[in-house]
Amino acid sequence: MDRARQYEDLKMEIESVVAGETYTPARYASAACLLSQAFAPRFFWTGFYVVDPIKPTELVVGPYQGTLGCLRIPFGKGVCGTCAETGETQLVPDVHAFPGHIACDSRSNSEIVVPVFDAQGQLAAVLDVDSEQLDAFDEVDRLGLEAICSNLLTA
Repeated sequence: MDRARQYEDLKMEIESVVAGETYTPARYASAACLLSQAFAPRFFWTGFYVVDPIKPTELVVGPYQGTLGCLRIPFGKGVCGTCAETGETQLVPDVHAFPGHIACDSRSNSEIVVPVFDAQGQLAAVLDVDSEQLDAFDEVDRLGLEAICSNLLTA
C-alpha cells in the first residue's frame, strides 16, 4: 500500500477510535500509538507536546511513543517551538542543520512537527515525529499528518 493511502486509512482508524472520547490525552495517546505502530521503525519518536495552560508560551510533553522526550520546550525554540510559534508545519530533513535544534535524543536525524488546533482555532499542541534516518519525511508525510491533526480534537 502506498503511504498516501496508508495515511488515509490511519486517519479513518484514528477518527473511529477516538469518536466520542472527550478526554484529550486519550485522543493524543491513541493517535501517537497508531502512527508509531504504522510507520515503525521510520517513526523513531512519535508524540505530542501540549500548550501548557499555566505557561501558555511553553509546550509540555504529552502522550508519546519512544524514548524519553524533553519535558518542556519554549515557543520559538527548536523545531517544536518554531511550529508552536508560527502555527505552521516544520519539515526538517537534517535536524543538525536546524538553528537552535533541541536534541532530546541524539539519535534523531530528521523531524516533522505539525500544529494541532482546537475547535476555536487556537493552538492546543504539536505532533512531533522524529526519525533516525536523514530526510525521512516528505510531502506525503506532511499532507497525511496535517490531515490527521486537522480534526484530531473535533472528530
